[in-house]
Amino acid sequence: MKSHLTHRLSQSEIKELCAKTKGEHNDDLKEKLYLLTMNDDRRVAINALWVFTHFAAADNEWLYAKHDQLIDRCLLERDVTKLRLILSLLLRQPFYEDNVRTDFIDFCLVRLADPKSPYAIRALCIKLAYEQMRYWPELLNELRQTLDMISRESLSPGLRSAWGQVVKKICKSGSSR
Repeated sequence: MKSHLTHRLSQSEIKELCAKTKGEHNDDLKEKLYLLTMNDDRRVAINALWVFTHFAAADNEWLYAKHDQLIDRCLLERDVTKLRLILSLLLRQPFYEDNVRTDFIDFCLVRLADPKSPYAIRALCIKLAYEQMRYWPELLNELRQTLDMISRESLSPGLRSAWGQVVKKICKSGSSR
């Protein structure tokens, strides 16, 4: 599988790799692909992560067991492309009240407020912060204050969109309490 990931992948190659790993009977191939996300060859690791972002919802559930490991990787990852892809994978996972990690909430809050972070990372962190903090009104208030603070910046269209989506959800949750 590694040899398929050493070059720029076409859409048809991504679809082929998704098809090869589809279904529970191919969980061993998913595991091999997942191990390649940590490969020393940056291209291989990024391509493996990229393939996971194309998984169908049913196959994406396989990654739920890697939830904490993906969060741990985010906290340490220095490569912005890998970080963006891992955050994208986490955004496709559920966050439950009883498994929220404060270290990851803090990570998201710091990154979303950091004007030096890439826009895509900031936008993903806005959404992920909400997914984790939505269970507690006091944390939602903290998120709202942070979002109010960054609204004074000149935001990219994508970042402005993520900001608006989450502010709308916060307002909606406040009115339903």
